[in-house]
Amino acid sequence: MHCVIVGFGLQDRPGKVIYEYADIKGQPHAVSAGNINPYLVDAPNVALPSRRTPICNARPILFGSKPTDGGHLILDREERDQLLVAEPKAATVVREYLSAEDFINGVPRYCLWLKDCPPAQLRSMPNVLRRVEAVAEFRRRSSKAATRENAATPALFAEDRQPVTPYLAIPKTSSERRVFIPVGFLPPETIVASELFTVANADLVDFGILSSTMHNAWVRAVCGRLKSDFRYSAAIVYNNFPWPFHTPDSESNQPPAPASQARAAIELAAKAVLDARAQFAGSSLADLYDPLTMPPALLRAHQKLDAAVDKAYQLAGGPKAYKNDAERVAFLFTLYQRLTSLLPAPAKPARARKARSAGP
Repeated sequence: MHCVIVGFGLQDRPGKVIYEYADIKGQPHAVSAGNINPYLVDAPNVALPSRRTPICNARPILFGSKPTDGGHLILDREERDQLLVAEPKAATVVREYLSAEDFINGVPRYCLWLKDCPPAQLRSMPNVLRRVEAVAEFRRRSSKAATRENAATPALFAEDRQPVTPYLAIPKTSSERRVFIPVGFLPPETIVASELFTVANADLVDFGILSSTMHNAWVRAVCGRLKSDFRYSAAIVYNNFPWPFHTPDSESNQPPAPASQARAAIELAAKAVLDARAQFAGSSLADLYDPLTMPPALLRAHQKLDAAVDKAYQLAGGPKAYKNDAERVAFLFTLYQRLTSLLPAPAKPARARKARSAGP
């Protein structure tokens, strides 16, 4: 059970207090605040809108793909092995398939990816064709018109948003126990489900910032929740996030030397995080990011990454150090206000004109 206790008043008053918990099972400690915003942090009164694009010139984020197949295009390891024994030619159309849970726990499933499969090859694989026929039947029986329409193309995922280049995967849901939400690079051959977000053509700077304590503090403050777990979103979390380098009109400008140095430092630190992960090839992201089992080498790499990211935010007016996540989020809201003040005001929807009633 979760609850928030908030006091309201008609007049502004000094002495506002936020009670924070170092341990949710322990006792709170009082922190004085100049203002308490809707996200329960000492920051300006900002309500983040749902956005379709980032406020900065960051790379677009998309949902993964959705099969809407009744399970007939998806295979576990045993089903994949059985299919390949019966249908060796199917090896060319079986791809690794990951949901957020699969990605974090390192237990992949598989799918039939028939997007570029020639019709002659598909007809020559009766076991695969039976699964495609089952998809068509499942979609025809759906109560949704869009799903019934997709019965005309049963070999394809109903919603295909698979990147064609390497991409960064971000799980939609992650345990509240983790200090860092695990993100990682995947090849275009790995198909991801809609429970994973993708950022195509992401680089080490993108990975470093999204893996940092700065970004994770933002997530914890503004994301939704599933039980107590963090529920990442494109429209609220990612698209409203204030990046340290990007402003709405700076993409065409060559960054100055300090920004270039900050980028290089983040790249180096982000690479060190990936190298630290690689030392434990038999461990899943769930193993690596469990607070009780996180390897010291990986923790140190993240601490160095945090230092590099924090220094980059100094170029955007951030302090040299933060006492806690609340200070990070307060600064990010200030930066958010500064960045969004440069954006054009959203267009108001046109009001429908009332038709005049005809006179007698």
